Amino acid sequence: MTEETSAPPRGNLEGLQRYWKSDLLSGFMVFLIALPLCLAISLACGYPAIAGIFTAIIGGVLATVLSNSELTIKGPAAGLIVIAIGCVTEFGFTGGQDPAADLQAYRLALGVGVAAGVIQILFGLFRVGVLGEFFPAAVIHGLLAAIGFIIILKQLPIVMGLSAEGEPLELLAELPHFVMEMNPVVGLIGIISLIIMFGYPLLKNTRLAAVPAPMIVLLIAVPLGMYFNLGHERTYNFNAHAYPLGPSFLVAVPENMFSALTFPDFSGLATTTGWKYVVLFALIGSVESLLSAKAIDQIDPWRRKTNLDRDLLAIGAGNTLAAFVGGLPMISEIVRSRANIDNGARTRFANMFHGLFLLVFVALVPTLINQIPLAALGAMLVFTGFRLAAPAEFIHTYRTGREQLVVFVSTIIAILATDLLVGIGIGIIVEAVIHVVNGAPFGSLFKSDVSIEQDAKSATVIVEQSAVFSTWIALKRTIEPFKGEPKVVVDLSRTSLVDHTVVVGLEQLQKEFVEKKSILVVTGLDEHTKLSDHPQATRKKVPRS
Repeated sequence: MTEETSAPPRGNLEGLQRYWKSDLLSGFMVFLIALPLCLAISLACGYPAIAGIFTAIIGGVLATVLSNSELTIKGPAAGLIVIAIGCVTEFGFTGGQDPAADLQAYRLALGVGVAAGVIQILFGLFRVGVLGEFFPAAVIHGLLAAIGFIIILKQLPIVMGLSAEGEPLELLAELPHFVMEMNPVVGLIGIISLIIMFGYPLLKNTRLAAVPAPMIVLLIAVPLGMYFNLGHERTYNFNAHAYPLGPSFLVAVPENMFSALTFPDFSGLATTTGWKYVVLFALIGSVESLLSAKAIDQIDPWRRKTNLDRDLLAIGAGNTLAAFVGGLPMISEIVRSRANIDNGARTRFANMFHGLFLLVFVALVPTLINQIPLAALGAMLVFTGFRLAAPAEFIHTYRTGREQLVVFVSTIIAILATDLLVGIGIGIIVEAVIHVVNGAPFGSLFKSDVSIEQDAKSATVIVEQSAVFSTWIALKRTIEPFKGEPKVVVDLSRTSLVDHTVVVGLEQLQKEFVEKKSILVVTGLDEHTKLSDHPQATRKKVPRS
């Protein structure tokens, strides 16, 4: 019997003794990816570079103890950049022009982070891990794509050796100006880094591909920065223009990482700005983390299931502690978690090892980190933003249904034109309006109309009016107690609309029922028509002629 078909590895003492070599190797490979990304995300958030390292260390050690998610990696994520930079900006962040104001904005943001972490702990204790299933898929994908666009627009000037402030649409209009004003030396490092990041996935050489792309970028960008003497303040002339060079184009971390410990200022919680960002950090961070944990569960070779409430508790505890010492918000991060699986991790101790490698590296060789060009880190984030907003996301959403594309694009535009919270709300409203237009009774968007018929052989859950995202949680809680019964039927014949979120949710429940040696049968869709050819498309009842 192979290891994959034997008893699933567990993150306990026995698992540590048995799988420590596999987890140590995977933790090291994830560390190579995490180091530059933690630095890049920190700087993009307006936090000190070391803040992301603090978060990854705490996420690696504390979450390993508290969570049962075996393969997720906890740490800072690009998806929270927009919230973090918005928070410090509204608290007075000046981008280095006034160091005292920047420090105060940072400390106020840490106070917000502590409050958000406490709320996430409460989410876990009160078992609201199902929260991630409320939001329509198109809205979540639109949120992530909008964040991707914002990251790209914010980081492209840094890749070119410039600094830029402004709203996303303003930065978009300024892109031609950024290209014309690019600092040639810094821009060269940034462009080479971009070429590596975008070209690396096309490589066919398996040996070279085993080294993470961010590490290849550093192996080239750091020597280039040293060659151009970026560490010394000076100017140079190119094409009749003078351009600056100096340490401001490099990462800066303290020689003693413990001297960078910073404690929060809670006075921001007396303002509406503070509580707006508490809600955003707690809500968006929780949803992203839950979605990541569920996605990793689906590709876990042993199909182990994360207790989402326990994972939220771990994330909340990690965020509370991280914010107390100067760290960024953390989530279960999808890219590093996928790399963890690809590199052979067996248990959650791989997450712990990745955090410990970061701790040792930053404690022993901070001088090396201070040689990393900011343009290289900016290029990594541009690539991350592109992955969030890739054309494939638009194509996939369109294939799911044209109405899904409308919601997806509406969410993106609304977020770019307003902010995250308003944009999410607009996306949800657009989806609700489309459902009503497609025949869902307005009242059914707010209340699930479900009845149960049960006999000795089976239980039947009968759904009336509609089955849509806003009532999915209630429907799921009605069905779940029957896990383990020989046969359960969900009858949708009396619904006028069954949306994409519910179709996906029912398919997932069917898999969970099989694992419990039970059968979940979905019936009553014969008179419904799919709004696209996608197997998980929204179904609309067709009136009889």
